[in-house]
Amino acid sequence: YVTAMIGGQLFGLPISRVQDVFMPERVTRVPLSSREIAGVLNLRGRIVTVVDMRARLGLPKAEDGKVPMAVGVDLRGESYGLLIDQIGEVLRLSEAGKEENPVNLDPRMAKLAGGVHRLDGQLMVVLDVDRVLELETKVQMAA
Repeated sequence: YVTAMIGGQLFGLPISRVQDVFMPERVTRVPLSSREIAGVLNLRGRIVTVVDMRARLGLPKAEDGKVPMAVGVDLRGESYGLLIDQIGEVLRLSEAGKEENPVNLDPRMAKLAGGVHRLDGQLMVVLDVDRVLELETKVQMAA
């Protein structure tokens, strides 16, 4: 898993889904897009749709002034950048250690989570990349 912090919560993305990690520069807003879509950018000649993970999780915008980072993922040949607060380390965790979402997990996180791993005093929420990007595909279909 590639770990990331979003709003003080530790998340993990399956490493098989992560294409790259980058600093998003010159994000262009898309008129009439949902607030979860931060915009689009050009990354090495590819147009990448940037998804604001704070907005996707119903969290307020970061006010610490730090520049967000992005994790590049693909879905059905389309490139996306997931805006995160901070990238963490790469962890190798067994599937046997993965648990179902706890009943007390924030519903905004639970709808995007594919389970959790309990680490030393911390809960890592495993992001289901397909669910995270479902909103984007609904927006495209409506257009």
